[in-house]
Amino acid sequence: MRKKRFFVTIFIFISSLIVGYIFFNPVSNYLSTYLSKSEEVKANVLIVEGWLPDFALEKAYEDIRKNGYEYIITTGLRSAIEYYEVSSNGYLIFYPKGKFSGLSEYGTHSIEVDAFSALGGNNRAHFNLFVNDSLIADFYAEKKKKKFSSRWNGSLDNIDSIMVQFDNDYWGEFGDRNLFVKEISIDHKIIIPYLNNSEYAVIKLDRTNRIINNFNSNAELARNKLLAMGIDSGLIIALPGKKVNINRTLTSALAFRDWLRTADIDVKGINIISLGMHTRRTWMTYKRILNKRYQIGIVSLPDYNYNNSRINRFLKTIRETLAIIYYWAILILY
Repeated sequence: MRKKRFFVTIFIFISSLIVGYIFFNPVSNYLSTYLSKSEEVKANVLIVEGWLPDFALEKAYEDIRKNGYEYIITTGLRSAIEYYEVSSNGYLIFYPKGKFSGLSEYGTHSIEVDAFSALGGNNRAHFNLFVNDSLIADFYAEKKKKKFSSRWNGSLDNIDSIMVQFDNDYWGEFGDRNLFVKEISIDHKIIIPYLNNSEYAVIKLDRTNRIINNFNSNAELARNKLLAMGIDSGLIIALPGKKVNINRTLTSALAFRDWLRTADIDVKGINIISLGMHTRRTWMTYKRILNKRYQIGIVSLPDYNYNNSRINRFLKTIRETLAIIYYWAILILY
């Protein structure tokens, strides 16, 4: 009898999901359009949400070049970002020279890269490992965090750089193929974190597009990436919000409001760049926090970060709908 009840319960649950999906799909399409709406205003201030992936920041760069904003504000929370997201082909270059002072003895050394891939299976990220300019190994990363190890012969104090080259960046229906790197370790005892010890050369090894990894917030990271693309450093201000685990959009909006109260600027209008169905929540939050003192517009960029199948779109729409209802409730206090 218990077995029968169990299977009946499972059948009802699965049937409910299927019926709900079929019924909700037209509503889901409407909601996803509503949540992703763009409505720009004439503005001299642009807010770029610092958590945006690189493909979205590239679109933000195009918008900045086209519209000639006077002030570009990158937002995001203070946090120790454990793994650096390598989201376009190029070279993550570690400079370990100071770590190897006095280690001149020739020998065989273990070099490990702590990394993982955003995707698995046939869509794994691939990377090459170089010491100075010499290729010593290549790997396919897995979704599970792992240390990828290789051997190298020589004197450590002869190492000027260790490079991780990500070379199969791609996005499609399966998602966005990215590589995440935390650190490099030598002989299991010398640890070189990416933060404050590396820079990222986008596409090729030249000085034209490099991101210096010396940040402690998404706001600063986004600023560094926009600077590497060629935006004038005098235009971009990073505004990190305090470190929180919930209400991150609200925290960023409050940091912007507090800065605006003391900033000596003439605001003619504000546009905000966000991503996909998160857009409506961002727009609603800033309009509420700033109490309609300014004209505020929104730019919604396409979201390539998730599998764009109907069921994934359906589930994401549900999550974002619940999130905006939650934000509507907490914003009553402001």
